[in-house]
Amino acid sequence: MQIAESARDAIDGFANSKGRSTRHLLLGLGLTAGAVLASALIARANAPTADNPEVKRQYDQLDKPPITPPERAFSVIWPPLFMALTLSGLRIWNAPASPARTQALTLWGVVQALNAFWMAIGPRHLGGQLATSVASLGTSAVYAWRARQVDGPAAGMVAPYVGWLGFANVLTEELWRRNRVNATIH
Repeated sequence: MQIAESARDAIDGFANSKGRSTRHLLLGLGLTAGAVLASALIARANAPTADNPEVKRQYDQLDKPPITPPERAFSVIWPPLFMALTLSGLRIWNAPASPARTQALTLWGVVQALNAFWMAIGPRHLGGQLATSVASLGTSAVYAWRARQVDGPAAGMVAPYVGWLGFANVLTEELWRRNRVNATIH
């Protein structure tokens, strides 16, 4: 009994779920992990890998800036960021009901949708990727600000994601600048 109680205390501390039912905790975990998993699957389906030869060919044809990380870096960077996003959303889900919590959860959901859309656009639509990336950075920063008002650790967990998006914005803008087709007006 002591072990189960200690385990629940550890989970409550990690997930900000003290006073919440196991059902509430599991529902929140399912929703947050499901949303992040959907984004991750969309990212994987549109990643420039051997599994996606058309996307890889499009990506390989881009004039990439020197700040572009090696392809294998993304498989090291994204999983912890997705895990932190999941836990951040879960901590907000488990916070006491309030307008700030509702706003933070809404922003968290928009961050997930923008992330999925950004990944799905692919390298053929760098302008769309850039616009989505900028929107994602702004929304993520507002989410972190709002999450801080609900649960400080949840906001801290999303900070590395916001930082990565800042870098991704610089990289995406540079990719767009180097590879845009100069349109003529007729």
